[in-house]
Amino acid sequence: MSATVSQVERLARVVVVYGGMSAEREVSLKSGAAILAALKRQGVEAVGYDPKEDGLIGLERLAPTTVFVALHGRGGEDGTLQGALELLGLPYTGSGVLASALGMDKQRTKQVWQAVGLPTPESVMLSDTSDWSAVVAQLGLPMMVKPVHEGSTLGISIVKSQEALEAAYQEASQYDARVMAERFVVGDEYTVALLDNDVLPAIRVEVPGGFYDYEAKYITNTTQYHLPSGLSADDEQFLATLCKQAFAAVGGEGWGRIDVMRDADGKFWLIEVNTVPGMTDHSLVPQAAAFAGIDFDQLVMRILQTANKQNAA
Repeated sequence: MSATVSQVERLARVVVVYGGMSAEREVSLKSGAAILAALKRQGVEAVGYDPKEDGLIGLERLAPTTVFVALHGRGGEDGTLQGALELLGLPYTGSGVLASALGMDKQRTKQVWQAVGLPTPESVMLSDTSDWSAVVAQLGLPMMVKPVHEGSTLGISIVKSQEALEAAYQEASQYDARVMAERFVVGDEYTVALLDNDVLPAIRVEVPGGFYDYEAKYITNTTQYHLPSGLSADDEQFLATLCKQAFAAVGGEGWGRIDVMRDADGKFWLIEVNTVPGMTDHSLVPQAAAFAGIDFDQLVMRILQTANKQNAA
């Protein structure tokens, strides 16, 4: 739904924080620009701010009443910005400090899911002293190698041989000091967006090259997004419930996205959570929202309204 005049007045000055200094800076700039334009179209007094310019001091100078977080990756999606905004007493969109920090840490997110009995592929941490043959014996081939604290599939490799494992580790370690290997799930890839208390329709992602990497996400136009997903009504409902449980387990709030794989036996496996999903023209949350009858401007306003509800006490 669109915001009423009284709601817009209550929002006063909204600062969209985007850009930053993470490896996802370019995507964040695009997300923030799209969000800022939507807010202005809806009559909200909004300005954009890149913390790379002057850090928190520059943000304070803008005197925001609400902050719309559009920073992807470290420094914006990992709880550090959220903690600073808490100290400043500023309402902000998305998850709080704990959920943001957990969501940015793929390994600890998996540990939380495992602790509450939710399905997620087995994984192990890697280091320079790892026994590569033992890792292969435990996880099998192929496997995924990932930086623990990176998004947008940056630094991720599909490893198909033991000889390639160490090279994949070295590649991932260029992005993060902590690197993990994960059992590879052969099957269809789905993503499910959550908006306040609603679960949006699942999207099945199909990539001609078979790997939904950075290029497939943000550059190429050959990636196919299936809406409806092709799941039966029962499976769609099961997946929605699973993703809602996964989001709640890490303490997610406001909005987010869960990425899931489904194996040949029909079992769903939770892969990761995104607490500040992309909002570009290639992004998945706007696509799911549009399919549910929520246009981009309405989506932005709904995300913004949840921030104010959460901080209205």
